[in-house]
Amino acid sequence: MTPSPLNPRIRSQELHHHIGETVRLAGWLHQMRRLGRLNFLILRDGAGTCQVVLTDPQELAKLKGLQVESVLAVAGTVVAEPQAPGGVEVHDPHLTVLSAVSEPPPFELNKPVLKPNLDLFLDHAPIGLRHPHKRALFRLFAALLAAFREFLDGEGFVEIQTPKLVGSATEGGANVFRVDYFGRPAFLAQSPQFYKQIMVGVFERVYEVGPVFRAEPHDTIRHTNEYVSLDVEMGFIEDHHTVMALLARLMRHLLARLQEQHGAELALLGVALPVIADPIPILHFRDAQALIRQRFGEDCRGEPDLSPQHERWLGEIARTDYASDFLFVTGYPTVKRPFYTYVDPQDPTYTYGFDLLFRGCEIATGGQRVHNYAQLVAALEQRGLNPADFAYYLEAFKYGMPPHGGFAIGAERLLMQLTGVENLRETTLFPRDTSRLTP
Repeated sequence: MTPSPLNPRIRSQELHHHIGETVRLAGWLHQMRRLGRLNFLILRDGAGTCQVVLTDPQELAKLKGLQVESVLAVAGTVVAEPQAPGGVEVHDPHLTVLSAVSEPPPFELNKPVLKPNLDLFLDHAPIGLRHPHKRALFRLFAALLAAFREFLDGEGFVEIQTPKLVGSATEGGANVFRVDYFGRPAFLAQSPQFYKQIMVGVFERVYEVGPVFRAEPHDTIRHTNEYVSLDVEMGFIEDHHTVMALLARLMRHLLARLQEQHGAELALLGVALPVIADPIPILHFRDAQALIRQRFGEDCRGEPDLSPQHERWLGEIARTDYASDFLFVTGYPTVKRPFYTYVDPQDPTYTYGFDLLFRGCEIATGGQRVHNYAQLVAALEQRGLNPADFAYYLEAFKYGMPPHGGFAIGAERLLMQLTGVENLRETTLFPRDTSRLTP
């Protein structure tokens, strides 16, 4: 039976609302099981899969020579069937081939688990991303971004978009991509840091969701050269603890939204949501080093940062001592933090900078910023930087900036830690690293 062409197409997850009705579907040929007179076609669309029962030889003949991933339109009657996926299936279908595929894909997409190694998958990502597990993974990514915006909008923040072509390196150093900008040098932005601080002088509270670029030549499982940064900056804070409290509430909101709205994706991927203590435990940098020395026997005194191994050890301590998958480390050394980080007035060796570790991996970096114009100029000069190169940035401070601070979350790394995958490239839609510019 063919429905009226005026009937709108529905998607697979809507079928249970149309039992007994004739509907129109369209999607990809995900799988075909031929059992003689009774045959089962699994149709996949952007929402899921559904089972179509084929008994008519004429309809079955339309599939002759077609490979999986061929695009089909299906018109048929929705029937309740407890043994079918989702409890419903489509009977008496009329098929239309919209796009025929004549050769098999580079690897099987209709198996529960993808088999290719990561490099092979990334080489064919335009096809591999169609797999239900990959689709679920990036639905969670989209959900994190939506919940991030939802929370901050509710807190009175304003979303901004800042330039990605800039005239100077945001954080100094050599890890910038230099580009030719009409005959003069420019750089891809390492972060929106300067601009979001400037905009505190306009809106007080701002955030941005956007790409950032780091020309880091190392090749690790937790770094890429382009990623999505979730940036937040807020004015009129007491100190860095004000910022940390906001970040903690944000993380609770993100996890709650995933649990409320994306149980199917979490179940498909086998994701167990983390434990987030209230409050999230806090360790000062020097105390964190002392615990590492005490528990694991490694003396890391004098080191200005935590290594990935140190972060993993601290993740173990957070779970055993505090029953938390999250841990704040505060007071990072001044020599390791950018010039705009507020220095601890009680001990200038340390700053009011912090990291948030999630299951033993840094997912967010933040802190209180220097808001005094003279102190900011002095900080630049102490780092051997010319204040004249930062004139546009300094102007905002010359004409009054409140005490402020913020943080940035690496979205792909957050998803990596949440889902337990081993490589950041698996949670990056089309990753860019030292060797990959396509697809």
